[in-house]
Amino acid sequence: MTDKLLEGKTLFITGASRGIGLAIALRAAADGANIAFVAKTDKPHPKLPGTIHTAAKEIEAVGGKALPILADVRDDDAMAKAVEKAVETFGGIDICINNASAIQLTGTLDTDMKRYDLMQQVCARATFMTSKLCLPHLLKAKNPHILMLAPPLNLKEEWFGAHLAYTMAKFGMSLAVLGLAEEFKGKVCVNALWPRTTIATAAISNIVGGDDMMSHSRKPEIIADAAYLIITKEQPGPTGQFFIDEMLMANHGIYDLDEYSVDPSQPLQTDLFIEADRWGIQDAITKGAVPR
Repeated sequence: MTDKLLEGKTLFITGASRGIGLAIALRAAADGANIAFVAKTDKPHPKLPGTIHTAAKEIEAVGGKALPILADVRDDDAMAKAVEKAVETFGGIDICINNASAIQLTGTLDTDMKRYDLMQQVCARATFMTSKLCLPHLLKAKNPHILMLAPPLNLKEEWFGAHLAYTMAKFGMSLAVLGLAEEFKGKVCVNALWPRTTIATAAISNIVGGDDMMSHSRKPEIIADAAYLIITKEQPGPTGQFFIDEMLMANHGIYDLDEYSVDPSQPLQTDLFIEADRWGIQDAITKGAVPR
């Protein structure tokens, strides 16, 4: 990955003040890309690392141009203005990354409607709206892409019974992949990316599994490198696909993934919505193509 394939390209990313969104931004910025990103954290948070300002400094430090925008992805007017500002600043948008998400892994009786609405609005609705706002500009770009951080559609009952509200919200993002890919076939590549393992982010630390789960996770950089492989594909590239990071890397000849592990001595925790056998991952592991 030495060629600067994203040099001069403009990415519009939601939720990039930390975690996966920031990792994707930094990978693109290392090529000299322009990064317009939206996030809500303006001042330091006691439990969440980073702000839009610290993220902008990191992006510029690795060679990118940063446009940090303080906005809530649920706010229609604010998001419209954010896209306009990105276009005014950089002259257009080449790639849209829908990364912003909200999570709460609770059953139906333990999910209040305020939290339900938050997850639907931040995941499904914001993905639709951000894509809609970026599309007029993407359609003018040379090699446009939309990428969702969304899971492969898996209709097994276990994923719905365990945390129905969250599953509905995330699958809303996945459905947007199918719909937009078909609607804009031949014009914009629209795909999804999901990790085979849990990723060491604030969501894992604060909501899902705490510090112990972090040691069984991979770093956000694996998602950033996998995303890079997708968004640098030239037209006509794959569209309407649900990529799993580990399999995508293997398909590009990248098998040793130990550098991405938080603690290589610990076994990895499989992420939500992933079935090893269904996606061919277990076969690849058994044959030695993909490390555990």
